[in-house]
Amino acid sequence: MAKAPVAGAVKTRLARQVGVTAATRLARHCTAALVARVGFDRRWQASLWVAPDASQASRHWPLRLTRLAQGRGDLGQRMQRILDRAAPGPVVIIGTDIPGITPAHIVHAFQLLGRNQCVFGRATDGGYWLVGARRRPHTLRPFANVRWSSAHALADTLANLGGQSVGFVATLSDVDNAAQLRRCAGFGRRVVARAMSAV
Repeated sequence: MAKAPVAGAVKTRLARQVGVTAATRLARHCTAALVARVGFDRRWQASLWVAPDASQASRHWPLRLTRLAQGRGDLGQRMQRILDRAAPGPVVIIGTDIPGITPAHIVHAFQLLGRNQCVFGRATDGGYWLVGARRRPHTLRPFANVRWSSAHALADTLANLGGQSVGFVATLSDVDNAAQLRRCAGFGRRVVARAMSAV
């Protein structure tokens, strides 16, 4: 899932601390770097589900990746739409603003779906940066009444699964404040260093 990295529309919590320009620069870098790392791996078929819907034709996205609209609704409704409409087979959903995601994490997630109905990558703030589903014998609906952007997001989602088998990949951190930005300086060092000049 990717949000068009447009000034004022991305990393808004970070922007309040480091400024809109620095936050937008980081969002653009994270999106481009993640697509380069995992978007063209032949072990899976990647698609970009983008927001807003009108950004499907944006120059921000690589031409070689299929672009689909996330559609309306909250985060849970949009992720459920991906689970419902993606091509047959297990699906793994990730966002573009976690600098530490590697192909190995995606491989591990698909491996876990071989013996679990769902898989999650915990985020350090109580949410999750990855969710995957086997989607057989049916597609689960785990996203109702989740308190998004809170420390309860993962717990609420797990409660909706009603005892289904769940696996977990690595715990990673988002970049939503200046301290987290400083800690991620190893990812795209020059770009992040420019963003940090505003911290």
